[in-house]
Amino acid sequence: MTLYECSVQWKNILGTAARVMFLALPYAVNNVRQLMDSDVPMFGICLGHQIMGLAVGGRTYKLKFGHRGANHPVKELQSGKVEITSQNHGFAIDPDSLPADTTVTHLNLYDKTVEGFRHVTKPMFSVQYHPEASPGPHDADYLFKQFLESMERR
Repeated sequence: MTLYECSVQWKNILGTAARVMFLALPYAVNNVRQLMDSDVPMFGICLGHQIMGLAVGGRTYKLKFGHRGANHPVKELQSGKVEITSQNHGFAIDPDSLPADTTVTHLNLYDKTVEGFRHVTKPMFSVQYHPEASPGPHDADYLFKQFLESMERR
């Protein structure tokens, strides 16, 4: 695994023959936008989710009250399963701003804000909450499994 500073240009990252990208740091929106064309699997968490949303052409907005704490119910839309999540953010992605080649995958049950989305044709997805915090404690394990499967397909 190689960690990159947020100032590293996308060309330098692709020059390393990276097999996957895991976004948990504030990579620049333009770098993520350029990396999308590489078909390198990407998984955005928290700020990574917002950066990926901006990279695909979405917009973010400030929440009146941020999401803080370890007991936020989030619904995974495909299965209908409700997860208990850990959250710490003050912005959300505007669902109406997401392009047609993305799909919302998760909604916050408190205020119906976007908690996750996936690109339809590229191996990239993200969640606004912190699946690595394990408040469920295993509610979000499937996300890491999906990410590993996208790495293996590459």
